[in-house]
Amino acid sequence: MHAAMDVAESSADALARKIESRSARVGVIGLGYVGLPLAVELAKAGFPVTGIDVQASRVAAVNRGETYVRDVDGPTLRRLVETKTLAATADFSRLADLDTVNICVPTPLRKTKDPDMSYIIAACEQIGQYLHPGMLIILESTTYPGTTDELLRPMLEKSGLQVGRDFFLCFSPERVDPGNPKYLTRNIPKVIGGTTPACVEIGRLFYAQALERVVPVSSTRVAEMVKLLENTFRLINIGMVNEVAMMCGRLNIDVWEVIDAAATKPFGFMPFYPGPGLGGHCIPIDPFYLSWKTKQAGIEARFIELAGYINGQMPHFVVSKIQAALNDVAKPIKGSRIHLLGMSYKRDIDDLRESPSLDIAHLLKRLGARLSYSDPYAPSVRIDGELLLSRDVLVGLRDADCGVILTDHSIFDYHAIAATGRMIIDTRNALKGIGGANVFRL
Repeated sequence: MHAAMDVAESSADALARKIESRSARVGVIGLGYVGLPLAVELAKAGFPVTGIDVQASRVAAVNRGETYVRDVDGPTLRRLVETKTLAATADFSRLADLDTVNICVPTPLRKTKDPDMSYIIAACEQIGQYLHPGMLIILESTTYPGTTDELLRPMLEKSGLQVGRDFFLCFSPERVDPGNPKYLTRNIPKVIGGTTPACVEIGRLFYAQALERVVPVSSTRVAEMVKLLENTFRLINIGMVNEVAMMCGRLNIDVWEVIDAAATKPFGFMPFYPGPGLGGHCIPIDPFYLSWKTKQAGIEARFIELAGYINGQMPHFVVSKIQAALNDVAKPIKGSRIHLLGMSYKRDIDDLRESPSLDIAHLLKRLGARLSYSDPYAPSVRIDGELLLSRDVLVGLRDADCGVILTDHSIFDYHAIAATGRMIIDTRNALKGIGGANVFRL
Protein backbone atom coordinates (compact mmCIF):
# COMPACT_ATOMS: atom_id res chain seq x y z
CA MET A 1 0.00 0.00 0.00
CA HIS A 2 2.71 2.45 1.01
CA ALA A 3 4.81 1.44 -2.00
CA ALA A 4 1.86 2.10 -4.30
CA MET A 5 1.35 5.55 -2.75
CA ASP A 6 5.06 6.33 -3.18
CA VAL A 7 4.77 5.41 -6.88
CA ALA A 8 1.68 7.62 -7.20
CA GLU A 9 3.43 10.55 -5.56
CA SER A 10 6.55 10.13 -7.65
CA SER A 11 4.61 9.84 -10.96
CA ALA A 12 2.38 12.82 -10.21
CA ASP A 13 5.16 14.94 -8.73
CA ALA A 14 7.55 14.22 -11.58
CA LEU A 15 4.93 15.14 -14.18
CA ALA A 16 3.93 18.25 -12.22
CA ARG A 17 7.56 19.42 -12.18
CA LYS A 18 7.81 18.95 -15.94
CA ILE A 19 4.55 20.85 -16.49
CA GLU A 20 5.51 23.76 -14.24
CA SER A 21 8.94 24.05 -15.87
CA ARG A 22 7.31 23.79 -19.34
CA SER A 23 9.65 20.92 -20.15
CA ALA A 24 6.79 18.42 -20.53
CA ARG A 25 6.65 17.12 -24.09
CA VAL A 26 3.12 17.78 -25.30
CA GLY A 27 1.16 15.99 -28.00
CA VAL A 28 -2.11 16.85 -29.72
CA ILE A 29 -3.86 14.19 -31.81
CA GLY A 30 -6.06 15.80 -34.46
CA LEU A 31 -5.04 19.15 -35.96
CA GLY A 32 -8.41 20.51 -37.00
CA TYR A 33 -10.50 23.43 -35.74
CA VAL A 34 -9.94 22.34 -32.12
CA GLY A 35 -6.53 20.69 -32.13
CA LEU A 36 -4.46 23.20 -34.08
CA PRO A 37 -5.46 26.27 -32.02
CA LEU A 38 -4.82 24.27 -28.84
CA ALA A 39 -1.41 23.12 -30.08
CA VAL A 40 -0.49 26.72 -30.90
CA GLU A 41 -1.53 27.99 -27.44
CA LEU A 42 0.43 25.25 -25.69
CA ALA A 43 3.48 26.01 -27.83
CA LYS A 44 3.12 29.75 -27.13
CA ALA A 45 3.19 28.88 -23.41
CA GLY A 46 6.63 27.36 -23.94
CA PHE A 47 5.89 23.64 -24.21
CA PRO A 48 7.55 21.62 -27.00
CA VAL A 49 4.50 20.44 -28.95
CA THR A 50 4.05 17.61 -31.43
CA GLY A 51 0.85 17.61 -33.47
CA ILE A 52 -0.25 14.24 -34.85
CA ASP A 53 -2.71 13.92 -37.72
CA VAL A 54 -3.51 11.22 -40.27
CA GLN A 55 -4.06 13.81 -43.02
CA ALA A 56 -0.76 14.35 -44.82
CA SER A 57 -1.90 17.73 -46.16
CA ARG A 58 -2.39 19.08 -42.63
CA VAL A 59 0.95 17.77 -41.45
CA ALA A 60 2.73 19.33 -44.43
CA ALA A 61 0.93 22.67 -44.00
CA VAL A 62 1.80 22.93 -40.30
CA ASN A 63 5.45 22.07 -40.95
CA ARG A 64 5.54 24.82 -43.57
CA GLY A 65 4.07 27.21 -41.03
CA GLU A 66 0.90 27.65 -43.07
CA THR A 67 -2.40 27.88 -41.25
CA TYR A 68 -5.63 26.38 -42.60
CA VAL A 69 -7.69 27.35 -39.54
CA ARG A 70 -8.84 30.98 -39.55
CA ASP A 71 -8.55 31.30 -35.77
CA VAL A 72 -4.82 30.51 -35.94
CA ASP A 73 -2.56 33.45 -36.73
CA GLY A 74 -0.23 32.62 -39.63
CA PRO A 75 2.87 34.55 -38.49
CA THR A 76 2.55 33.08 -34.99
CA LEU A 77 2.38 29.56 -36.38
CA ARG A 78 5.40 30.18 -38.62
CA ARG A 79 7.42 31.51 -35.70
CA LEU A 80 6.60 28.47 -33.57
CA VAL A 81 7.55 26.10 -36.38
CA GLU A 82 10.76 27.97 -37.20
CA THR A 83 11.84 27.90 -33.54
CA LYS A 84 11.04 24.15 -33.46
CA THR A 85 8.52 24.68 -30.65
CA LEU A 86 5.76 23.10 -32.76
CA ALA A 87 6.00 20.33 -35.31
CA ALA A 88 3.52 17.97 -36.95
CA THR A 89 3.77 14.32 -37.89
CA ALA A 90 1.66 11.36 -39.00
CA ASP A 91 3.90 8.97 -37.04
CA PHE A 92 2.10 7.76 -33.91
CA SER A 93 5.28 6.18 -32.57
CA ARG A 94 6.23 9.71 -31.47
CA LEU A 95 3.75 9.14 -28.62
CA ALA A 96 6.45 7.14 -26.85
CA ASP A 97 8.38 10.36 -26.23
CA LEU A 98 5.45 12.46 -24.99
CA ASP A 99 4.39 13.34 -21.46
CA THR A 100 0.90 14.63 -22.26
CA VAL A 101 -1.56 13.87 -25.06
CA ASN A 102 -4.73 15.76 -25.97
CA ILE A 103 -7.21 13.86 -28.16
CA CYS A 104 -9.03 16.26 -30.50
CA VAL A 105 -10.51 13.95 -33.13
CA PRO A 106 -13.96 14.06 -34.79
CA THR A 107 -16.98 12.43 -33.14
CA PRO A 108 -19.68 12.30 -35.82
CA LEU A 109 -23.09 10.66 -35.64
CA ARG A 110 -23.97 7.70 -37.78
CA LYS A 111 -27.09 7.95 -39.96
CA THR A 112 -28.90 6.06 -37.20
CA LYS A 113 -27.98 8.97 -34.83
CA ASP A 114 -25.83 6.82 -32.59
CA PRO A 115 -22.26 7.95 -31.77
CA ASP A 116 -19.38 7.01 -34.06
CA MET A 117 -16.55 6.33 -31.62
CA SER A 118 -14.17 4.99 -34.26
CA TYR A 119 -11.85 8.03 -34.27
CA ILE A 120 -11.57 8.08 -30.48
CA ILE A 121 -10.99 4.33 -30.37
CA ALA A 122 -8.29 4.53 -33.06
CA ALA A 123 -6.49 7.33 -31.18
CA CYS A 124 -6.75 5.46 -27.89
CA GLU A 125 -5.39 2.26 -29.44
CA GLN A 126 -2.35 4.16 -30.66
CA ILE A 127 -1.82 5.76 -27.24
CA GLY A 128 -2.18 2.34 -25.60
CA GLN A 129 0.77 1.02 -27.62
CA TYR A 130 3.07 3.73 -26.27
CA LEU A 131 1.56 4.42 -22.85
CA HIS A 132 4.18 4.84 -20.13
CA PRO A 133 4.26 5.85 -16.47
CA GLY A 134 3.83 9.55 -15.80
CA MET A 135 1.70 10.22 -18.89
CA LEU A 136 -1.36 12.53 -18.95
CA ILE A 137 -4.13 11.81 -21.47
CA ILE A 138 -6.96 14.31 -21.98
CA LEU A 139 -9.93 13.64 -24.25
CA GLU A 140 -11.42 16.84 -25.73
CA SER A 141 -13.68 15.34 -28.41
CA THR A 142 -17.36 15.86 -27.61
CA THR A 143 -19.00 12.62 -26.57
CA TYR A 144 -21.60 11.02 -24.31
CA PRO A 145 -21.27 10.93 -20.50
CA GLY A 146 -19.24 7.90 -19.47
CA THR A 147 -16.96 7.68 -22.50
CA THR A 148 -13.74 8.45 -20.63
CA ASP A 149 -14.38 5.98 -17.81
CA GLU A 150 -16.22 3.27 -19.75
CA LEU A 151 -14.28 3.29 -23.03
CA LEU A 152 -10.86 4.92 -22.65
CA ARG A 153 -9.92 3.76 -19.16
CA PRO A 154 -10.30 -0.01 -19.83
CA MET A 155 -8.41 0.31 -23.12
CA LEU A 156 -5.50 2.09 -21.46
CA GLU A 157 -5.40 -0.08 -18.35
CA LYS A 158 -4.89 -3.16 -20.56
CA SER A 159 -1.24 -2.09 -20.46
CA GLY A 160 -1.10 -3.05 -16.79
CA LEU A 161 -0.65 0.58 -15.75
CA GLN A 162 -3.20 1.98 -13.31
CA VAL A 163 -5.02 5.27 -13.80
CA GLY A 164 -4.41 7.82 -11.06
CA ARG A 165 -1.23 6.01 -10.01
CA ASP A 166 0.84 5.32 -13.12
CA PHE A 167 -0.89 7.55 -15.65
CA PHE A 168 -3.54 10.28 -15.53
CA LEU A 169 -6.78 10.46 -17.50
CA CYS A 170 -9.10 13.47 -17.92
CA PHE A 171 -11.89 14.86 -20.05
CA SER A 172 -12.06 18.54 -21.01
CA PRO A 173 -14.77 19.65 -23.45
CA GLU A 174 -13.65 21.80 -26.35
CA ARG A 175 -15.56 25.08 -26.52
CA VAL A 176 -14.24 26.51 -29.78
CA ASP A 177 -16.46 29.07 -31.50
CA PRO A 178 -14.96 29.38 -35.01
CA GLY A 179 -14.70 32.96 -36.24
CA ASN A 180 -15.36 34.54 -32.83
CA PRO A 181 -12.83 37.40 -32.54
CA LYS A 182 -13.40 37.89 -28.79
CA TYR A 183 -13.36 34.37 -27.37
CA LEU A 184 -10.49 32.16 -28.49
CA THR A 185 -8.82 29.07 -27.07
CA ARG A 186 -6.77 31.06 -24.57
CA ASN A 187 -9.58 33.02 -22.89
CA ILE A 188 -12.50 30.56 -23.01
CA PRO A 189 -12.79 29.04 -19.49
CA LYS A 190 -11.55 25.43 -19.61
CA VAL A 191 -13.64 22.86 -17.79
CA ILE A 192 -11.82 19.67 -16.78
CA GLY A 193 -12.80 16.50 -14.97
CA GLY A 194 -10.49 13.66 -13.97
CA THR A 195 -10.89 9.94 -13.39
CA THR A 196 -9.33 10.42 -9.94
CA PRO A 197 -8.52 13.51 -7.82
CA ALA A 198 -4.87 13.17 -8.82
CA CYS A 199 -5.89 13.15 -12.49
CA VAL A 200 -7.94 16.34 -12.31
CA GLU A 201 -5.22 18.15 -10.37
CA ILE A 202 -2.56 17.27 -12.95
CA GLY A 203 -4.94 18.23 -15.77
CA ARG A 204 -5.78 21.54 -14.09
CA LEU A 205 -2.10 22.32 -13.60
CA PHE A 206 -1.37 21.54 -17.25
CA TYR A 207 -4.03 23.83 -18.71
CA ALA A 208 -3.26 26.59 -16.21
CA GLN A 209 0.15 27.07 -17.85
CA ALA A 210 -1.42 28.18 -21.14
CA LEU A 211 -5.05 29.20 -20.60
CA GLU A 212 -6.50 32.08 -18.61
CA ARG A 213 -9.03 30.17 -16.48
CA VAL A 214 -9.43 26.48 -15.63
CA VAL A 215 -12.63 25.16 -14.03
CA PRO A 216 -12.16 21.76 -12.33
CA VAL A 217 -15.24 19.57 -11.82
CA SER A 218 -15.71 16.41 -9.77
CA SER A 219 -15.59 13.77 -12.53
CA THR A 220 -15.13 13.10 -16.22
CA ARG A 221 -18.90 12.42 -16.48
CA VAL A 222 -19.68 15.92 -15.22
CA ALA A 223 -17.22 17.43 -17.71
CA GLU A 224 -18.69 15.38 -20.55
CA MET A 225 -22.22 16.49 -19.59
CA VAL A 226 -21.20 20.16 -19.46
CA LYS A 227 -20.61 20.35 -23.21
CA LEU A 228 -23.80 18.51 -24.01
CA LEU A 229 -25.83 20.83 -21.76
CA GLU A 230 -24.32 23.90 -23.44
CA ASN A 231 -25.17 22.76 -26.95
CA THR A 232 -28.53 21.23 -26.03
CA PHE A 233 -29.48 24.61 -24.55
CA ARG A 234 -28.75 26.25 -27.88
CA LEU A 235 -30.39 23.50 -29.94
CA ILE A 236 -33.66 23.75 -28.02
CA ASN A 237 -33.81 27.54 -27.93
CA ILE A 238 -32.99 27.83 -31.63
CA GLY A 239 -35.60 25.17 -32.32
CA MET A 240 -38.16 27.19 -30.37
CA VAL A 241 -37.42 30.45 -32.19
CA ASN A 242 -37.44 28.64 -35.55
CA GLU A 243 -40.89 27.31 -34.72
CA VAL A 244 -41.99 30.82 -33.76
CA ALA A 245 -40.63 32.06 -37.10
CA MET A 246 -42.77 29.52 -38.94
CA MET A 247 -45.80 30.57 -36.87
CA CYS A 248 -45.15 34.25 -37.57
CA GLY A 249 -44.85 33.49 -41.27
CA ARG A 250 -48.33 31.97 -41.29
CA LEU A 251 -49.74 34.85 -39.19
CA ASN A 252 -48.07 37.56 -41.32
CA ILE A 253 -46.06 38.87 -38.36
CA ASP A 254 -42.42 40.06 -38.61
CA VAL A 255 -40.59 37.63 -36.32
CA TRP A 256 -37.47 39.81 -36.27
CA GLU A 257 -39.44 42.76 -34.90
CA VAL A 258 -40.98 40.49 -32.28
CA ILE A 259 -37.55 39.28 -31.11
CA ASP A 260 -36.07 42.79 -31.04
CA ALA A 261 -38.97 44.03 -28.91
CA ALA A 262 -38.80 41.03 -26.56
CA ALA A 263 -35.05 41.55 -26.14
CA THR A 264 -35.68 44.95 -24.51
CA LYS A 265 -36.79 43.07 -21.38
CA PRO A 266 -33.79 43.32 -19.02
CA PHE A 267 -34.47 40.02 -17.27
CA GLY A 268 -35.96 36.60 -17.96
CA PHE A 269 -35.36 36.67 -21.74
CA MET A 270 -32.37 35.83 -23.91
CA PRO A 271 -32.72 36.50 -27.65
CA PHE A 272 -32.14 33.64 -30.10
CA TYR A 273 -32.61 34.16 -33.81
CA PRO A 274 -34.15 32.00 -36.53
CA GLY A 275 -32.29 30.96 -39.64
CA PRO A 276 -32.23 28.51 -42.53
CA GLY A 277 -31.25 25.62 -40.23
CA LEU A 278 -28.44 24.51 -37.97
CA GLY A 279 -24.90 23.84 -39.10
CA GLY A 280 -21.43 23.14 -37.83
CA HIS A 281 -20.13 20.10 -36.00
CA CYS A 282 -21.55 20.88 -32.55
CA ILE A 283 -25.13 22.07 -32.16
CA PRO A 284 -26.82 19.83 -34.77
CA ILE A 285 -24.94 16.75 -33.50
CA ASP A 286 -23.82 16.93 -29.87
CA PRO A 287 -27.27 16.85 -28.17
CA PHE A 288 -27.98 13.53 -29.87
CA TYR A 289 -25.09 11.98 -27.93
CA LEU A 290 -27.11 12.79 -24.84
CA SER A 291 -30.33 11.53 -26.42
CA TRP A 292 -28.63 8.24 -27.33
CA LYS A 293 -27.16 7.79 -23.84
CA THR A 294 -30.42 8.56 -22.02
CA LYS A 295 -32.32 6.08 -24.20
CA GLN A 296 -29.95 3.43 -22.89
CA ALA A 297 -31.01 4.46 -19.39
CA GLY A 298 -34.70 4.23 -20.32
CA ILE A 299 -35.24 8.01 -20.52
CA GLU A 300 -36.76 9.68 -23.57
CA ALA A 301 -35.10 12.99 -24.50
CA ARG A 302 -38.25 14.61 -25.89
CA PHE A 303 -37.04 18.22 -26.06
CA ILE A 304 -33.90 17.20 -27.95
CA GLU A 305 -35.75 15.05 -30.47
CA LEU A 306 -38.43 17.70 -31.10
CA ALA A 307 -35.95 20.57 -31.41
CA GLY A 308 -33.84 18.50 -33.80
CA TYR A 309 -36.92 17.80 -35.92
CA ILE A 310 -37.98 21.47 -36.06
CA ASN A 311 -34.48 22.66 -36.95
CA GLY A 312 -34.27 19.96 -39.59
CA GLN A 313 -37.44 21.33 -41.20
CA MET A 314 -36.03 24.84 -41.67
CA PRO A 315 -34.39 24.16 -45.07
CA HIS A 316 -37.78 22.93 -46.31
CA PHE A 317 -39.43 26.06 -44.87
CA VAL A 318 -36.91 28.28 -46.69
CA VAL A 319 -37.58 26.47 -49.98
CA SER A 320 -41.31 26.98 -49.47
CA LYS A 321 -40.67 30.74 -48.99
CA ILE A 322 -38.67 30.81 -52.22
CA GLN A 323 -41.42 28.88 -53.99
CA ALA A 324 -44.12 31.27 -52.72
CA ALA A 325 -42.14 34.38 -53.71
CA LEU A 326 -41.52 33.06 -57.23
CA ASN A 327 -45.14 32.03 -57.50
CA ASP A 328 -46.17 35.65 -56.88
CA VAL A 329 -44.44 36.61 -60.14
CA ALA A 330 -45.79 33.56 -61.99
CA LYS A 331 -42.52 31.61 -61.97
CA PRO A 332 -42.05 27.98 -60.92
CA ILE A 333 -38.85 26.88 -59.17
CA LYS A 334 -38.13 24.52 -62.06
CA GLY A 335 -36.02 26.44 -64.55
CA SER A 336 -35.69 29.55 -62.37
CA ARG A 337 -32.22 30.98 -61.85
CA ILE A 338 -31.55 31.15 -58.12
CA HIS A 339 -28.39 32.71 -56.70
CA LEU A 340 -27.36 31.63 -53.18
CA LEU A 341 -25.37 34.01 -50.97
CA GLY A 342 -23.24 32.22 -48.39
CA MET A 343 -22.66 28.46 -48.18
CA SER A 344 -20.74 28.07 -44.89
CA TYR A 345 -22.79 27.31 -41.82
CA LYS A 346 -22.23 30.70 -40.19
CA ARG A 347 -20.87 34.17 -40.82
CA ASP A 348 -17.24 34.80 -41.81
CA ILE A 349 -15.92 31.25 -41.59
CA ASP A 350 -15.03 28.60 -44.18
CA ASP A 351 -16.68 25.64 -42.44
CA LEU A 352 -19.31 23.83 -44.55
CA ARG A 353 -19.94 20.99 -42.08
CA GLU A 354 -23.66 20.31 -41.69
CA SER A 355 -24.38 23.65 -43.37
CA PRO A 356 -28.11 24.18 -44.05
CA SER A 357 -27.11 26.03 -47.22
CA LEU A 358 -26.08 22.69 -48.70
CA ASP A 359 -29.44 21.15 -47.76
CA ILE A 360 -31.31 24.06 -49.35
CA ALA A 361 -29.21 23.86 -52.51
CA HIS A 362 -29.91 20.11 -52.71
CA LEU A 363 -33.67 20.66 -52.34
CA LEU A 364 -33.70 23.44 -54.96
CA LYS A 365 -31.62 21.39 -57.38
CA ARG A 366 -33.98 18.46 -56.97
CA LEU A 367 -36.87 20.78 -57.85
CA GLY A 368 -35.13 21.81 -61.08
CA ALA A 369 -33.70 25.22 -60.14
CA ARG A 370 -30.67 26.56 -62.00
CA LEU A 371 -28.27 27.37 -59.19
CA SER A 372 -25.25 29.60 -58.67
CA TYR A 373 -23.66 30.93 -55.50
CA SER A 374 -21.30 33.47 -53.97
CA ASP A 375 -19.15 32.77 -50.92
CA PRO A 376 -15.63 34.15 -50.49
CA TYR A 377 -14.90 31.43 -47.93
CA ALA A 378 -16.01 28.52 -50.12
CA PRO A 379 -14.20 28.59 -53.47
CA SER A 380 -15.77 25.29 -54.53
CA VAL A 381 -19.02 23.61 -53.49
CA ARG A 382 -20.43 20.30 -54.68
CA ILE A 383 -24.13 19.48 -54.61
CA ASP A 384 -25.06 15.87 -55.40
CA GLY A 385 -21.55 15.35 -56.76
CA GLU A 386 -21.67 18.32 -59.16
CA LEU A 387 -19.72 21.55 -58.80
CA LEU A 388 -21.97 24.52 -58.13
CA LEU A 389 -21.34 27.58 -60.31
CA SER A 390 -19.49 30.26 -58.31
CA ARG A 391 -20.12 33.85 -59.40
CA ASP A 392 -19.52 37.43 -58.32
CA VAL A 393 -22.31 38.51 -55.97
CA LEU A 394 -23.81 41.33 -58.03
CA VAL A 395 -23.30 39.57 -61.37
CA GLY A 396 -25.04 36.51 -60.01
CA LEU A 397 -27.92 38.58 -58.67
CA ARG A 398 -28.38 40.53 -61.91
CA ASP A 399 -28.77 37.28 -63.83
CA ALA A 400 -30.98 35.58 -61.25
CA ASP A 401 -34.73 35.44 -60.86
CA CYS A 402 -34.20 35.18 -57.13
CA GLY A 403 -31.35 35.68 -54.66
CA VAL A 404 -31.27 33.94 -51.28
CA ILE A 405 -29.17 35.17 -48.35
CA LEU A 406 -28.26 32.00 -46.47
CA THR A 407 -25.12 33.14 -44.61
CA ASP A 408 -24.70 36.79 -43.66
CA HIS A 409 -20.98 37.26 -44.31
CA SER A 410 -19.82 40.72 -43.27
CA ILE A 411 -17.92 41.12 -46.56
CA PHE A 412 -21.17 41.28 -48.55
CA ASP A 413 -22.37 44.78 -49.55
CA TYR A 414 -25.99 44.50 -48.46
CA HIS A 415 -27.08 47.90 -49.81
CA ALA A 416 -25.81 46.88 -53.25
CA ILE A 417 -27.43 43.45 -52.88
CA ALA A 418 -30.82 44.98 -52.06
CA ALA A 419 -30.52 47.41 -54.96
CA THR A 420 -29.43 44.76 -57.48
CA GLY A 421 -31.57 41.70 -56.78
CA ARG A 422 -35.00 41.72 -58.40
CA MET A 423 -36.14 39.37 -55.62
CA ILE A 424 -34.26 38.59 -52.38
CA ILE A 425 -35.18 35.97 -49.77
CA ASP A 426 -33.39 37.02 -46.57
CA THR A 427 -33.09 34.16 -44.05
CA ARG A 428 -30.72 36.05 -41.69
CA ASN A 429 -32.29 39.53 -41.43
CA ALA A 430 -29.13 40.83 -43.11
CA LEU A 431 -31.19 43.47 -44.97
CA LYS A 432 -32.74 44.93 -41.82
CA GLY A 433 -33.74 48.48 -42.68
CA ILE A 434 -32.63 47.99 -46.30
CA GLY A 435 -34.62 47.22 -49.42
CA GLY A 436 -38.28 47.34 -50.25
CA ALA A 437 -40.89 45.22 -51.98
CA ASN A 438 -38.21 43.00 -53.52
CA VAL A 439 -37.10 41.70 -50.09
CA PHE A 440 -38.86 38.75 -48.42
CA ARG A 441 -37.72 37.95 -44.87
CA LEU A 442 -37.89 34.63 -43.06
